[in-house]
Amino acid sequence: MFNAASGYWTLHASRLLDELKAFLRIPSISALPAHKSDVQAAADWVTNKLTSIGMEHVRTIDGGPDRHPLVYADWLHAPDKPTLLLYAHFDVQPVDPLTLWTSPPFEPTERNGKLFARGSADDKGQGFILLAVLEGFLKTAGKLPVNIKVLFEGEEESSGEHIEEYVNKHAAELGCSAAVVLDCGMYEAGLPTISTGLRGLIAAEVTVTGASRDLHSGEFGGAAPNSVQSLAEIIAKLKTPTGRVRIPGFYKQVKRPDKLELDSWARLPFDEHDYCVNHVGAAGLIGDRRYSVLHRTWALPTLEINGITGGFSGDGFKTVIPAVASAKISMRLVPDMDPQAVAKLFADYVRKVTPKHARVDVKILSASPAMRVETNNPLIQACAQAYKLTFGKDPAYVREGGSIPIAGTFKHVLNAPVLLTGFTLPDCNMHAPNENLDLANFHAGIQAIGRYFTLAGELNG
Repeated sequence: MFNAASGYWTLHASRLLDELKAFLRIPSISALPAHKSDVQAAADWVTNKLTSIGMEHVRTIDGGPDRHPLVYADWLHAPDKPTLLLYAHFDVQPVDPLTLWTSPPFEPTERNGKLFARGSADDKGQGFILLAVLEGFLKTAGKLPVNIKVLFEGEEESSGEHIEEYVNKHAAELGCSAAVVLDCGMYEAGLPTISTGLRGLIAAEVTVTGASRDLHSGEFGGAAPNSVQSLAEIIAKLKTPTGRVRIPGFYKQVKRPDKLELDSWARLPFDEHDYCVNHVGAAGLIGDRRYSVLHRTWALPTLEINGITGGFSGDGFKTVIPAVASAKISMRLVPDMDPQAVAKLFADYVRKVTPKHARVDVKILSASPAMRVETNNPLIQACAQAYKLTFGKDPAYVREGGSIPIAGTFKHVLNAPVLLTGFTLPDCNMHAPNENLDLANFHAGIQAIGRYFTLAGELNG
């Protein structure tokens, strides 16, 4: 079955790439209300594609006026074989700043072996790999080596509320042997990668109020409290200069990675100076030097100030004492940390360190747990074997510093292992101008996932 499908993917490689380009031309920016119809158009495109290749029970699940749609399909005619739930998203990030794009973000352009367009890496290009794999099997053999359920979403880059609610309400319908999340990347070119964990995320907003209104800094300066100053004092007490979080109990649930993970990370090709200069673009790095950079970014929790507002910051000058100031703050969590418990620790600590002359309001905007996947699961190892056959190398096992909340939901609600993987490269400019997908990886990725489905089909369901 695989050989026939492999030949199909090779024969139709040019046409498949043209279809991906058509998909990428849809400006499905979920965070901008003006593009709501474009997100719907992308959902319609996926629905039509799934129908045309022979998937069954294809439907768009409406998100209503305030949410974006989901797309579901299945093919369940492989008795006693595993059932894989395939996930990707068809919404994309905004394109600003537009002036930094070498070619228009929604006009896919090939340059130097890469396809440049918004969504090419995150995540339309990777979602299309899954669609191409299904097409190859169904058009050649008329069947799939495993049972498949597809659930693609249209708001991963904005809220993700619709799919979270849907999975919780339809857990029985979505039951699977494993979930496949194709929204990650390769550690470096030529090195296939399987992610073994994702950090969780808490998003919070802290608002400080001093006086009842903005005040004249000459008339009231020296007596009236300044909310920006009070907020700065709070922020200064959140972390040490090296970046260690000062909140009591913040690290209590943090567990050290096991020796197998630490040894594998130590073998990865990583140059701290190159990372600092060429990836971060900074004069130096922060963090607890007892731990490696990979350990700090993959397996330790963090707290970051994402933005501050307050007072006057426009052109010219306005001598005011600001009445209100606020900060957006995010925390990345590692496995075993309870998001609700950490959110409470954070809120209680902020209230404790707030100056007596200020009033503070702490809002927790979202809280999702971290997750970890055991690599010895047979459906994870089948992917590792497929990658070695395709790329000639055993995969690297890494954790991700970022968060994919739905992956944790799949694990905890569906009680299924989650394969976190993908084929983007470190220079894919995800979320940035000139986002790109390596075309060799695109075609190799189709072959690799096809092999994975085949090997998974050799396992009992």
